[in-house]
Amino acid sequence: MAFLEISGLRKRFGAVDILKGIDLELEKGGFLVLVGPSGCGKSTLLNTIAGLETITAGDIRIDGRSIAGLHPSKRDIAMVFQSYALYPNMTVAGNIAFGMEIRGIAREEREKAIRQVSDMLQIGHLLDRKPSQLSGGQRQRVAMGRALVRNPQVFLFDEPLSNLDAKLRVDMRTEIKRLHQRMGTTIVYVTHDQIEAMTLATKIAVLKDGVLQQFGTPAEIYNNPANIFVADFMGSPAMNLLNATVENGGGGLEVSLERPNAAPLRLPVMSGNHGLSSYAGKPVIFGIRPEALTDPDGADRKARSLTEGDCLIEVVEPAGSDTFAVTKLGGKSVVARLRADTRIAPGQNTRLAFNLDKAVFFDPESQARIA
Repeated sequence: MAFLEISGLRKRFGAVDILKGIDLELEKGGFLVLVGPSGCGKSTLLNTIAGLETITAGDIRIDGRSIAGLHPSKRDIAMVFQSYALYPNMTVAGNIAFGMEIRGIAREEREKAIRQVSDMLQIGHLLDRKPSQLSGGQRQRVAMGRALVRNPQVFLFDEPLSNLDAKLRVDMRTEIKRLHQRMGTTIVYVTHDQIEAMTLATKIAVLKDGVLQQFGTPAEIYNNPANIFVADFMGSPAMNLLNATVENGGGGLEVSLERPNAAPLRLPVMSGNHGLSSYAGKPVIFGIRPEALTDPDGADRKARSLTEGDCLIEVVEPAGSDTFAVTKLGGKSVVARLRADTRIAPGQNTRLAFNLDKAVFFDPESQARIA
């Protein structure tokens, strides 16, 4: 049985539907990340779980109990805000203990909880400081500490790292992951950063315009996107999405990709890809991740369907651990991820390996996945 259940949830502001029938389930101790572009409804969904927004229809249940009509204080939920929301006139210790003090918890128990949480978050040396004396990362740790001492059923994080610089964001991401692994808490986390979603989540919910596009594990979302939006949104660099045509070749189905100043590149489609049969002679969107398009020596030799083709390289981007090469196929710029020491230069025709085990196909009109 799911620990957190969201069923048929709708939220309307006036005549505008913000959330349009959201259904989600999360196991106890799971880490659910709500991800999507600005305005997709992810923060509104989080606020309905917290009780900061009422719902128009549907239900929210925690451990089998409906919380949809409960006051926020009765939901046994702790929230960490983007803005930290610390009391500027209180010390770090005072901020962490404030909620416990309001609930009438004895001083001795409060101090024990402060010690445990400050040790866990490595902020014990900051307990006597005021928020104005802390860095952004330290303030975020204090905000997390204030939530942790409550030991609630569910933790809610609303874009907690968006105010931090790039390096500190990566460091704090690791801390949150470590904290979750250590404590086994149930977390719902909002972000617009798909890298955060991939690295933190046990389950990801991708939203767009208030509609749930796909719900699954990070691997499911990344490798088997349900539609073009998910394929394009999740991954950095993004999935290559190319205009292609399905054709009947001598040995079965092939996908044909136009190349500038050259004959079309024809790639065989795996025989098990039955969904494409009805698209013979029709256009499709061919999707392949940059890491599935690489130099032949760096290709996955365990791949069942590995095909090579010549491509004219337009741009080379060394990136330390990798080299990215840009070519053109199907009328679109295509990014290939090569080994760092690959010898390659703009303007040359280079042989690239296509791992078609990783290829996906979409209907150009519905934008839904075919196979």
